Amino acid sequence: MSFITLQNIQKSFGATQVVRDFSLGIEKGEFISLLGPSGCGKTTVLRMLAGFEGPTSGQISIDGQDMTGLPANRRRIGMVFQSYALFPNLTVAENVAFGLKVTGTPRSEAAKRVEEMLGMVGLGGFGARYPFQLSGGQQQRVALARAIAPRPRVLLLDEPLSALDAKIRISLRSEIRAIQRELGITTLFVTHDQEEAMSMSDRVVVMYGGRAEQVGAPSEIYNRPASRFVAEFIGSLNLLPGTITDAAAGLVETPAGAIALGRTLDQPTGTPVSLAIRPEGLHMGYEGNVVLNTRVADSEFLGSIIRLRVMTGGNMPLIIARFNREGQMVPQPGQDLTVSVNASDIIVLDGRAA
Repeated sequence: MSFITLQNIQKSFGATQVVRDFSLGIEKGEFISLLGPSGCGKTTVLRMLAGFEGPTSGQISIDGQDMTGLPANRRRIGMVFQSYALFPNLTVAENVAFGLKVTGTPRSEAAKRVEEMLGMVGLGGFGARYPFQLSGGQQQRVALARAIAPRPRVLLLDEPLSALDAKIRISLRSEIRAIQRELGITTLFVTHDQEEAMSMSDRVVVMYGGRAEQVGAPSEIYNRPASRFVAEFIGSLNLLPGTITDAAAGLVETPAGAIALGRTLDQPTGTPVSLAIRPEGLHMGYEGNVVLNTRVADSEFLGSIIRLRVMTGGNMPLIIARFNREGQMVPQPGQDLTVSVNASDIIVLDGRAA
């Protein structure tokens, strides 16, 4: 049995069902991200695990114990919020010690633990300051230290980095992951930022419409999306509409021409599909075994990456991403360009829009 189990969870607010048929097992020490657009139910799942909301139906257990009706203060869960939720009238040290005081930790032990936690989050020597004297990133570090000080068995993070600027977010996500690994604490992280989820997680749960669309390692989610929604939500994607003309041989007719995938397709002949290709999967020249004739529409210089937009036969746009290397020629608008892709890198999706 998994360390944390959410089984057949449903949650409705009045007539609105926000979580449906949600099941997930989390192993001890795992870092799991709930990823999805606003309103998909990810924060509601987190709040149910924390005990702030009760499921309409279903069961939640931690380490074999049924948590479904247990109050939040008896679950031994630490939580970090997007808004920091620090007490403005308490010093940094007093904020971190708050949970220890609630649990009756002796004062001498609490003082030692506070010092240890502040050192762990890089705020040694900041104990006497007040929240208003700290930057946003420092305040979030205090919130993290407060959450882990009582040594909870589970850590919940509700979009903790979304209010910070990009550079601090990148730094803090690395620090959070390092601390999580050091402590071995089972962690559930809610975010709408795919880069955060992909870079930090052991596994990612992609949510849509209150359901888990796919659960898997970041590389699996990216390279083998289970649905059109996942494929389009994670990363950038080129889509070529087509119709399967021979399912056994893997032949698909598209506006850019016939494409041979070299593998048997699950869908029957005559099925409309979309062929999905990641921008980095397209190559200039004949490197791949599927070749397309295109014309360059425009290009963008993005520092380390050059992004080309090309038009295939049938006037279908494709985006190509390639690393910028000094001295390499960049194709110009109007230039004919042969591009290719390995058939194994082409994802066959349902032809209907998500």
